[in-house]
Amino acid sequence: MPAGPAALDGRESDESTRERVARSILEHGPSTAVALAERLGLTPAAIRRHLDVLVERGHLVAREQRTYGARGRGRPAKVFALTDAGRNGFYAAYDDLAVQLLEFLSAQSGDEAVEKFAASRVAAMESRYAPLLSDVPEGSSSAQVLADALTGDGFVASIRPSVAGEQLCQHHCPVAHVAERFPQLCEAETEAFARLIGGPVQRLATIAHGDGVCTTHIPHVSTNPQRRSDPLAAGTEQTSERP
Repeated sequence: MPAGPAALDGRESDESTRERVARSILEHGPSTAVALAERLGLTPAAIRRHLDVLVERGHLVAREQRTYGARGRGRPAKVFALTDAGRNGFYAAYDDLAVQLLEFLSAQSGDEAVEKFAASRVAAMESRYAPLLSDVPEGSSSAQVLADALTGDGFVASIRPSVAGEQLCQHHCPVAHVAERFPQLCEAETEAFARLIGGPVQRLATIAHGDGVCTTHIPHVSTNPQRRSDPLAAGTEQTSERP
């Protein structure tokens, strides 16, 4: 017996809510059920029902929430992060073709050719962002201006305060699968950030390496457009949160 209109409407409503849940995790990074409930205006029980479905489908993965300092009593809260399958619902990239092309380029011309390609890929972005970073509005920061520019290009970026600086968080990476095989893409992007900011930056985590968010630490630096325009004045550090 076919489902009636009410049942179909209910299924569509559930799918719409699950899409909102997944998008909230995309924009804010790995989240607890309580945090999702607060952001979406739903009860934690309702959120957990949708989370269970998304985990069962392989779109989300649940893991223990990282804690810093002394842990309180009780079981640690679970955070839910998007899997590769979950991210595929938000973007379509010709990953296999791109990997094959870069593997061919590497085999024919070596890793240096891949590095040059990665640098050329971010060159256009850097040239568009440079005027914005050279004239940061009063009351804002270079990191925030960079995050806004990245968000405009679909990277869903945000800024979080950290010790002696800020953390630039990119919740979306359309080339994550390719960067997993060719980390030169991430390295070139980080080097471009350093030149735009006008000082050293430190990559802490990447979606390509399995982290929920691409995170870059940006220390507080003085605004100096002349220094920012000189590639030799900016440096980068590459680290990972993983041991």
